[in-house]
Amino acid sequence: MTEEMDIQENDTVILVDEDGEEHVFIMLDVIEVEGAEYAILQPADDDLTEEEDEPEAIILKIETDDKGEEILADIEDDEEWEKVADAWQELVGEDSD
Repeated sequence: MTEEMDIQENDTVILVDEDGEEHVFIMLDVIEVEGAEYAILQPADDDLTEEEDEPEAIILKIETDDKGEEILADIEDDEEWEKVADAWQELVGEDSD
């Protein structure tokens, strides 16, 4: 999923998947890990199930395209994704203390 956007916290972001379907997300946060920025998004229409305390968030990397516009891109590297997910969990844990 790659989408051009102006990134602001608490904004509503619409991403288009490979099937052309639009999905609405809420920008929860932007975090920096090892010099790169990542957007933490929560599906706007995410219903909580009985097993979940919080809706699941997704993480996308903030990159710049050839035109200098900020875009969101999938994180392809598992190790990179784990580092960012761990950093986000640490921040969430600090907020709930």
